[in-house]
Amino acid sequence: MQKSILENINLPQDLRLLNSEDLPHLAKELREFIINIVATKEGHLGASLGVVELTIALHYVFNTPEDLLIWDVGHQAYGHKILTGRKDVFHTNRQLGGISGFPKRSESEFDTFGVGHSSTSISAALGMAIASRLKGENKHHIAVIGDASIASGMAFEGLNHAGVTDANLLVILNDNAIGIDPSVGALKQYLTNVKKGTQKRNNIIEALNFDYSGPIDGHDLNKMISELERLKTLKGPKLLHIVTTKGKGLKQAEADQVKYHAPGKFNSVTGELVAKSTSKLPPKYQDVFGHTIVELAKQNEKIIGITPAMPTGSSLKYMMDEIPERAFDVGIAEQHAVTLAAGMATQGLIPFCNIYSTFLQRAFDQIIHDVALQNLPVIFCLDRAGLVGEDGATHHGVFDISYLNCIPNLIIFAPRNEMELRNIMYTAQLGLDGPIAIRYPRGRGAILNWKRPFTKIEIGKAAQLKKGKQLAVLSIGTIAKNVTEAIANLEVSHYDMRFVKPLDETLLHSIFKTHDTIITIEDNVIKSGFGSAILEFSATHNYKNSIKVLGIPDGFIEHGSINELQQIIGIDPISLQQFINNLL
Repeated sequence: MQKSILENINLPQDLRLLNSEDLPHLAKELREFIINIVATKEGHLGASLGVVELTIALHYVFNTPEDLLIWDVGHQAYGHKILTGRKDVFHTNRQLGGISGFPKRSESEFDTFGVGHSSTSISAALGMAIASRLKGENKHHIAVIGDASIASGMAFEGLNHAGVTDANLLVILNDNAIGIDPSVGALKQYLTNVKKGTQKRNNIIEALNFDYSGPIDGHDLNKMISELERLKTLKGPKLLHIVTTKGKGLKQAEADQVKYHAPGKFNSVTGELVAKSTSKLPPKYQDVFGHTIVELAKQNEKIIGITPAMPTGSSLKYMMDEIPERAFDVGIAEQHAVTLAAGMATQGLIPFCNIYSTFLQRAFDQIIHDVALQNLPVIFCLDRAGLVGEDGATHHGVFDISYLNCIPNLIIFAPRNEMELRNIMYTAQLGLDGPIAIRYPRGRGAILNWKRPFTKIEIGKAAQLKKGKQLAVLSIGTIAKNVTEAIANLEVSHYDMRFVKPLDETLLHSIFKTHDTIITIEDNVIKSGFGSAILEFSATHNYKNSIKVLGIPDGFIEHGSINELQQIIGIDPISLQQFINNLL
């Protein structure tokens, strides 16, 4: 039995001492290491398994961290982390106080750029390459980007600029025909044809002034090392096209690449997923959206579904399966998704544009300029609003109330439960005078019997959930559940405001006149959020009530379970109960 190689590899300089014939065995060990830990600790699996050989080859050929390596998105960086000094703590990946699931500059000098959203690697690497040239440094700069990410507008912008520079930049296109869901679009078809050898047109990468090589087998270590050594000698912008299999080395992960992107717990030997409880559970909010839009679209032929590369995560896949001609995955292109929806709205269609809260940040200008300024009735469905848990700071959807609340003409609604989400979707498709943003969290709701007949919601109307004295809690969205638990035995009023914009000012005047103390609570940042809107209302009308604002503090929240993070911030039921008791 061959003795372990990986146990003696702590840093890339250890790796470079190996003979090249030992590297395939190291690749096998590295795969097993990733599989064994992710099987029990959970995380992103398929992407990292697919780039094991690439990761080894890059650190073997290049003098990292002196040479700068940037991973796009970072789902595929587990092998990189293990080979760069974090092997012994890799079991803490994505857990509270543990290492991040994504490359992070504060964690390691080998993580040269923090990533979490896609398509940033080429721009960042080009910036570093230009900086190196200006400083007179002789360094290599490598950006690893997937075929789904390179189709994004920002990646094209980086390629377009790099092509007119003499920057020492190597872009590695990791082509596995899948991001989280299968890649889409004309570029994907082009790359497929290149791999088949049927592409007759000029190479579009060469047309952008890159030295193109490939496609080569990304699992052939000898070929990879040989090609990387050759590319080290070439100046200027270069692109190496490699072909890999996402989930390589685990049969089930290769066969079902969508499910094994982040599969949860599984058997590390067989690859079989750990069976979930068969007891009936409330639905995930994404599934409430997914089933409801299909239900509505069957009644209203004007309804369109749009998602930027998240059909499974948003559950728009249900509509894509049942009504494919009216459901669109536009690829990793949030800006395009928003303006595409705006264009459709001008023609009388009713677009539901489903984008994760954290990704809608990337289309802020389009929301203002293309939708709100023209007062177009686009329906934004913001999945993963609030804290999302183990993905951490790059993925928490805790800024949307703040960045949307400043935009004129935009309605902002947060359902407190599954029926409210159904009913606001129903209400929106009946016809609104302008755009609406509907924010809802990751994960499950709390109601089993959620598929009830639709009811129209009055825009700007809040709801009283409990009548008390002296102190009133104003909540927005699903955080209402924590408040309900916290005040179960307290004589305190509770109002679900439902709308951040427009606020129910009639009800607010009544609340301010009948309660001494007002507490606002949200799973958004406190700065410019829901609580700030209540403070503005109070100041405008010269109320003197004591107002306490609770929510996400002014800082970036790291990774951990949602329950752990709520406890740290003080918005879990027990912390809320203590806070309110102290005030009483």
